Amino acid sequence: MNERLHSVLARRGIQPETLLVGVHQNRASVPRDTWLTLLREARQQIDVLVFSGTFFAQSNPHVAKMLAERASDGVRVRLCFGDPSGHTAAVRGREEGIGDTLAAKIRASLTYYRSLLTEEGCEVRLHDTTLYNSLFRYDDNLLVNPHIYGQPASANPLLRLKRMDATGWFDNYVQSFEAVWARARPWMPDQEGITTHGQD
Repeated sequence: MNERLHSVLARRGIQPETLLVGVHQNRASVPRDTWLTLLREARQQIDVLVFSGTFFAQSNPHVAKMLAERASDGVRVRLCFGDPSGHTAAVRGREEGIGDTLAAKIRASLTYYRSLLTEEGCEVRLHDTTLYNSLFRYDDNLLVNPHIYGQPASANPLLRLKRMDATGWFDNYVQSFEAVWARARPWMPDQEGITTHGQD
């Protein structure tokens, strides 16, 4: 549902709880500026739920610094990655036909975020949960990346939602994030052999 259709429905007294702002054929087609703008403009919270989320740092090498800056302005930052030693990462790697590569991608991605562990307002956790979607929340904006069996998340469609009130799609996805977050464990890189990223 685009904004024009939302306006038509509103004139007829129909108020959808979630606005579908846009649909992308795949996550890779979302413009880099979209990610940067959403991050910069967040004022309350940033929540990310992924397996590896490699692109999140590779497309923006300053992502950790930007997240720390948002946290210093009072934004709550929560990042939840797949547990590289967990069962579901191993299963997902087999399903995508990449074996142990997914676990390696998770470990590589995590190296970008070590500096956030000492930042007030930032938390990084690891989950061992089957993911049906990757989620990227910036206040009342949510990017939902549904997963298709056997395909990498980057090749799957992406829905951009805007929260209109406290019911419907948006909050259902938020509740799923909260459920995974509650069961996830804090990331402790010193115990998992993760040091710093190797970026030049």
